[in-house]
Parts: sequence; structure tokens; C-alpha cells
Amino acid sequence: MKIGHPDLPSARITATGERPVARSSSSSPASASSSTQVALSSTASALLGGEDTSFDAAKVERIAQAIRDGSFRINAGAIADKLIDNAQEILVRPPQH
Repeated sequence: MKIGHPDLPSARITATGERPVARSSSSSPASASSSTQVALSSTASALLGGEDTSFDAAKVERIAQAIRDGSFRINAGAIADKLIDNAQEILVRPPQH
């Protein structure tokens, strides 16, 4: 299941940690005088800024092994709590214009 806007492309990171460069669908390059503005979320800014973007490979392997051997358990209560927290955060955020 994917949570998010279905019309927006999801960000991809390659196995080497590189982000693919977006390609324009038009044949002409973007103008240097373009007035398009982009606002990044605090999470995106943190990821791009290099703030603790590493992951615990050992933890990933432990989870993968638990899934393989059938001992992985999902804590539905924790997932529900986090979804509610995220929804509340979005609802109290001031509108961006």
C-alpha cells in the first residue's frame, strides 16, 4: 500500500544512494529566467542537508530475516498512532501560498 498523492512521482534513490536527475519532457532546456518556486518540507530539507540519512543495515537484515522465517510481528497500534500523529501535523500546518 502506498500512502501519498497518486499523481505525484515518488522519489527514488539508487542502491548507491544517488538520486536520479529529473528529465524534462520538452526538447528545449529550462530557461535560466524561470520563475518556478519549490518549497521543501523539513524532512526533505533534512535529507538533502545530509542530516542523519544513514540507515542501520543490521536492523534491516534482522527485520528481513524475521519476515523470511515468519516471526515478524506488526504492531498495528503503533502504526495507527503514527498515522494519527501525521494527520494531526498536516491539519495544524498553516496554509502555504
